[in-house]
Amino acid sequence: AGTSGPFYFGKCLSTDQANYDGNYPLEGCPKGEYREKTTPVGSFEPNAYGLYDMHGNVWEWCQDRFGDYPTTSVEDPTAPEEGASRVLRGGSWNYYARSCRSAFRYRGRPAYRDDFTGFRLVCSPGQQE
Repeated sequence: AGTSGPFYFGKCLSTDQANYDGNYPLEGCPKGEYREKTTPVGSFEPNAYGLYDMHGNVWEWCQDRFGDYPTTSVEDPTAPEEGASRVLRGGSWNYYARSCRSAFRYRGRPAYRDDFTGFRLVCSPGQQE
C-alpha cells in the first residue's frame, strides 16, 4: 500500500527485514540467511503503518477463496463465492523471497496445518484496551 515496488522498503528483500529462505533471493538481490524456523513477532522493523512482520515468517490465512483475478485492472477485487481453497499471503520462513511480495497469493484448504502457516490477529482503531 502506498508504494510502487514489490516491498514497502524497495525492490530487494533482505533477511534483515523478513524471515524467509535467504538462499532464494529476488533476481539481482543478494542471498541471505536461512533460519529454518519462525522468528518472534516484532523481530523486524515495522512498515510506515506500524505493522510488523508483513513479509515472511508464516503464510497468513485470508478470508478470500482462491480463484482467478479478472484480466483487467480492478480496485479491491473480490474472490469467488464458492471454492474449497482459501488465499494465503505473505510468504514464510521456508519459502523464497518472491513469495513474500504482497501481490503473491498461495492457496490452501482450511483444514491444512503445518508450522509455516498461521493467521494475524487485528484490532480496529478505538477497540484497544
